[in-house]
Amino acid sequence: MNVDTDRLHLRYFNKHDAEDLFEYLSQDKVIKYEPYNVYSKQEAYKEVVNRSNDSSFIAVCLLEKNKVIGNLYLSMTNPQKVNTYQIGFVFNENFQGFGYASEAVRALLDNLFTKYDAHRVIAMCNTKNIKSWRLLEKLGFRREATRVKNMYLKKDDDGSPIWFNSYQYALLKEEWF
Repeated sequence: MNVDTDRLHLRYFNKHDAEDLFEYLSQDKVIKYEPYNVYSKQEAYKEVVNRSNDSSFIAVCLLEKNKVIGNLYLSMTNPQKVNTYQIGFVFNENFQGFGYASEAVRALLDNLFTKYDAHRVIAMCNTKNIKSWRLLEKLGFRREATRVKNMYLKKDDDGSPIWFNSYQYALLKEEWF
């Protein structure tokens, strides 16, 4: 994937992205709703190798500096039945509030609906992750469901699941255009 917007370049990860990846995956506020804990520098270096071999992760870079400020997640769900994709996003706390996430997700959606002929795009987020669900709604996603204690991503000190509620959002191709 190589997509440019006015301010951003979306591309796949490479091994040179480790420091930037570490910068945001080591931020407590950034990973609060993610299925992993804060990354150490060593873990980030291993993760960048994993991501550079996984087309599900898309690096979001500042166009002028090639600095990775976040990532998008993209996967096809049940490709045999419908052309549906699931997306997600994580952004460096220092670059939140400037419209980068909406610009990146908008570019990804344009790409999915035009080049990949997506029929439907879904996204899920923790009900407490207000910034994420507001962004989805701003981009035209419909909230289709509230799921009660349907997921856990982490466990407490005793090893018991920490359950949370999630919203499911969706956007159809005809709703985008």
